[in-house]
Amino acid sequence: MVRGVLPITRVTKRSAVPASQEICAVSIVVVHYETLTRLANCLRSIALASASVPVEVLVIDNASRSFDPEAVTQALPNSIVIRNASNVGFARAANQGLRQASGRYLLLLNPDTVLAPDSLERMIEYMDARPEVGLATARLILADGRLDLACRRSFPTPIRSFYRITLLSRLFPRSRRFAQYNLTYLDEFAETEIDAPCGAFMFVRTDVREQVGLLDERYFMYGEDLDWSYRIKNAGWKVMYAPVTTVTHFKRSSSRQSRIPTIRAFHHAMRLFYGCWYEARYPRVVSWLTYGAINAREALELLSARISERMARA
Repeated sequence: MVRGVLPITRVTKRSAVPASQEICAVSIVVVHYETLTRLANCLRSIALASASVPVEVLVIDNASRSFDPEAVTQALPNSIVIRNASNVGFARAANQGLRQASGRYLLLLNPDTVLAPDSLERMIEYMDARPEVGLATARLILADGRLDLACRRSFPTPIRSFYRITLLSRLFPRSRRFAQYNLTYLDEFAETEIDAPCGAFMFVRTDVREQVGLLDERYFMYGEDLDWSYRIKNAGWKVMYAPVTTVTHFKRSSSRQSRIPTIRAFHHAMRLFYGCWYEARYPRVVSWLTYGAINAREALELLSARISERMARA
């Protein structure tokens, strides 16, 4: 058992299914922290989407003060709940579910998402038809209907990061040069091979877990999705944006709990990802400039957050 983790609590026994459906199609792993209402909505959408799909749902709670297992069972009776004694971070908590998952496919799903009724069926059909795809994501939209740009990304190389920091990507969203990171020059309804989706909806072939391994637990929050995608592509699998279904993402529900820790976690993830995959590729001066830009941006965001907090207390 992982240190600091309470024993697994099985909320209910799984109801019997027909013999033809005994093999679980999708294992859905949901990491929760202080978003109980969002979680309940997410689980209700899973219940609708899994009406004809055999699934197992594993909810891992990172020591939320407001967490109530009964709310989970009311929304989705056939669930497995894992309660941690402390907040161990997203990657480590997700791995607790991924290790236990038994489905043909694995779905990492944020609790602040709502599936469409056809989401699971459409993604299974898509992956079954494309054995070369190891990881796929759906079309994710925000609460206002706009595309969640993070759902289809390129890896953040130094030049792509420069285009973002200088706002060139926003000024020229249709440019293939400047808008490389979020691919905003592409039709949002077009199937596209990408480098990485966001961690809110990652539909993964179980063979990928066996070959590539689990999430890197050095990432507390943010960056683990980029890192896993990088390793999946390096292993020869395709990563695809597949707008065969639409998922709503009520973004930053848990991260808005406290800005300062999340700002630090985000920039730590940027440094870690660059150090793991890019530092050895570039001249030392490029790495110095990259780390300097990350540190400067972190300092500015922390200053802004502290000023905002002081003003709110005044």
